[in-house]
Amino acid sequence: MIQRIQTLFLALAACCMAMCFLCPAAKYILHDENLGQTVNAQLDLIAKDNPGMLDQIAAMEPTVDFGQKATGFATWPLIALAVVVIAVAVVCIFMYKNRVRQARVAMLGFVLNLVYVFLLFFYEVDGYADAVKNYMHLDNIEVVWTLGSYTPIASLLLFFLASRAIRKDEAKVRAADRLR
Repeated sequence: MIQRIQTLFLALAACCMAMCFLCPAAKYILHDENLGQTVNAQLDLIAKDNPGMLDQIAAMEPTVDFGQKATGFATWPLIALAVVVIAVAVVCIFMYKNRVRQARVAMLGFVLNLVYVFLLFFYEVDGYADAVKNYMHLDNIEVVWTLGSYTPIASLLLFFLASRAIRKDEAKVRAADRLR
């Protein structure tokens, strides 16, 4: 039945992964003591551009917003993985007639989401910090985690809860079959 608690968990997991496209994964603050400027950058899944960035630096503005496209940093592995995790969650919702297969697909979503979190924290965030440092020729950088880095962890938890609820339903059905 589609009106089970695992449906809610899977729908919320898909929503959490969709929020990764709306919120930046991390914000970076670079301080240039020589010029007295602060450069703000953020890692988005879909790169944004700031064409006036170099003009802001040349005008000695105190705060400069860095454009992600300037580094040419690729986030396509995260984009592809996020889309696949969302698709797995949505497909898993409609597999309610075969709970064993639904549990396997939910665990697949859990594993893919775990890979996404690993790539986000250990590859993309550090890699983009290095790309910004190399582009701006600054060494002191401060990383601030944002909502876009916490929502995949929430999605991971929701996939786990959905898988557990599916297994409980299957255990109830098997127990009822034994009584007949």
